[in-house]
Amino acid sequence: MDRDFIARNQIVERYLSGKLPVKGATDFERFCHENPELLDEIGLPQHVHAGLRLLEASGKPEPWQESKKSVWEKPQLMFAFAGMTIVLAVIALMLGNQVSDKNQRIAKLQQDLVAQPLEAAATTRIIRVAPDRQGSSNTPAVTIGGGDAQLCELRIDMSRSAFRMFRITIDRIDQGRVAVIQNIAKDSNGHVRVALNSSALGPGNYAFSIDGVSWRGEVIPDAWVTIGVQR
Repeated sequence: MDRDFIARNQIVERYLSGKLPVKGATDFERFCHENPELLDEIGLPQHVHAGLRLLEASGKPEPWQESKKSVWEKPQLMFAFAGMTIVLAVIALMLGNQVSDKNQRIAKLQQDLVAQPLEAAATTRIIRVAPDRQGSSNTPAVTIGGGDAQLCELRIDMSRSAFRMFRITIDRIDQGRVAVIQNIAKDSNGHVRVALNSSALGPGNYAFSIDGVSWRGEVIPDAWVTIGVQR
């Protein structure tokens, strides 16, 4: 390979455009290594500088510069994503544990509700109650419960009533009917007695409607009393 061969076969242009075969490119590079003045003769440095100016004007990086990485390729962002993932995983684990604990408590409460455990009454409590003759009230006259289970004997004073037999209807206020007790006679002191376990009723206020029962079996409203229950 000589200068005439290079000029005649456009070796420089073909080399720069990448169209030379491997052997031709290798021979040309060897010739340039042995004859470096050829680069000045063909004006290669000027062409290279002009090409670099064009790259700079177009905003493209030089070939030897590392290309700019996308935002998601930057290591700082990857570390931030990794840290955020760890934090979210910890939060999810904590929330999962809280949900599990709540589900266990709910299941326990549901089980207790279905079982409705009745505690054995260790003591007896006698409670004398003066009913209201005017109408029912949401304010309890007495409250039971709030501690160990007791057998509470309510002695409702019906001495002023002309009736001897009574029907008692028990309603949980704002919820529904609990029980209806038929044909209860008052004792010699004029008391109508109702005994119940303090753990038998859920917490809330209970309205007792006391109806007199005539000798004909007629039921006539006579008195009212409200009892509160605590747990």
